[in-house]
Amino acid sequence: MPLMKIDMIKGRQQEEIEEILKISYRVMLEAFDAPIGDRYQIVSQHEPYEMQILDTGLGFERTKDVLLFSLITRPRTTEQKKQFYHNLVTALNDELGIRKEDIMINLVVNDDEDWSFAFGKAQFLTGEL
Repeated sequence: MPLMKIDMIKGRQQEEIEEILKISYRVMLEAFDAPIGDRYQIVSQHEPYEMQILDTGLGFERTKDVLLFSLITRPRTTEQKKQFYHNLVTALNDELGIRKEDIMINLVVNDDEDWSFAFGKAQFLTGEL
């Protein structure tokens, strides 16, 4: 159950944002073997001066189309993570023409007791999920 936050610079059309959400959801389901309906995505749009996402010395430049995916998720295998990274970047590039250099992904792992979906309950711990 990842919570997917996507940061981007303002200016994209609604249709493109919806496609980014759809593609990233599809890729997440496949890579993490998550159930249908396990969809928690939040888009935050920023002024260009509010996002400084550099290359960490890797030797490439990002454009105004940069996307930062931050996922908070239950533990995943290294292979699942690598599959997610690769498949997300490939799909966004193939389907929307977003440059691979403009996609950054970060996963933060937490455990079952760190989630409450409603009612102040820890549904993973109570057996409801």
